[in-house]
Amino acid sequence: MKRFYHFHHKHYWKVHWAKQKTSDEKVKQLIEPLLQKGSYYLIATEGDNLMGWILIGKSKDQFTEKIYGFIYELFVLEEFRGNGISKQLVEAGIEHLKQDGYSEIRLSVYAGSQAIKLYEKLGFKSIYIQIEILTSGSHSTPDAA
Repeated sequence: MKRFYHFHHKHYWKVHWAKQKTSDEKVKQLIEPLLQKGSYYLIATEGDNLMGWILIGKSKDQFTEKIYGFIYELFVLEEFRGNGISKQLVEAGIEHLKQDGYSEIRLSVYAGSQAIKLYEKLGFKSIYIQIEILTSGSHSTPDAA
């Protein structure tokens, strides 16, 4: 039986970010402010097995100042991929954000990601496109300025 839980604990994001070899300090900078502002995790489990999670909360449009629900993170452990867990997590996240009062829900995804197909099947549509150019000798990190 797959269950979804409302969860506010750091353990799960540490597992995810550790797999990406991100420093604990970077994790704190990225995730803790979201949790402090009311974002929360929904986790998928089967028995005692953690299968995946989604981090949801609110965000504000940088151009219109409109507040909306946002999916910040979606992750399914490798051994549980291909079983529809991502779809179930996104659907649960959408439902929770609706219950939280949001009539609009957004997320960000890299171009070419296989997840785009899932998001489109669930009704998401592209609204912004961000493009980049990398030039020799330039630095794309914020602390290089």
